[in-house]
Amino acid sequence: MSDEIVTHRDKEFISVDYTEKVLRNREFYKCFFSVCDFGKSDLRGNSFEDCRFENCNFSMALIEGTGFRNAVFKGCKLLGLDFTRCNSFMFSFHFEDCRLDYSTFYGTKLRNTRFIKCFLNEADFTEADLSSAVFDHSDLSGTRFHHTDLQKADVRKADHYMIDPDANKMKKAKFSALNLEGLLCKHGLDIA
Repeated sequence: MSDEIVTHRDKEFISVDYTEKVLRNREFYKCFFSVCDFGKSDLRGNSFEDCRFENCNFSMALIEGTGFRNAVFKGCKLLGLDFTRCNSFMFSFHFEDCRLDYSTFYGTKLRNTRFIKCFLNEADFTEADLSSAVFDHSDLSGTRFHHTDLQKADVRKADHYMIDPDANKMKKAKFSALNLEGLLCKHGLDIA
């Protein structure tokens, strides 16, 4: 396998099947991916900067050392991804209408990240920095928040969360009065 870096700039990739393929030494700048399948592919060490992904599948892809800077995911499946292994110097996202179930963000820096209409069932945000993040109409069923920085985060329109205020930083975080049971669940209260 060649170590030569292949650079793609301002390109469109439509309906490309990368399933279980190895993609190495690639840099993507301002590229657009639509209906591409990266399921179980090996994307380790690649970089995606200012790229947009629509209706793509990344489920169970290997993303160790992969950089995502200003990456926008819309309508994508990103099931079971380990974002902790990504390049932390190229790590900023926007997610809309995505499935991120069973993904782990343990200890990652996700300041200002927007999760719009996403499913994050059983995702792990332990020790993550989600300060000023937005969870808008997102399902957080079984999502783990422990020693997580949620300061100034907006969780008002999120559903099915259970967050322990004693185990997380939450100063100036925004919550809906209609969903306060998600903050009080550890007390075993019957809230009607």
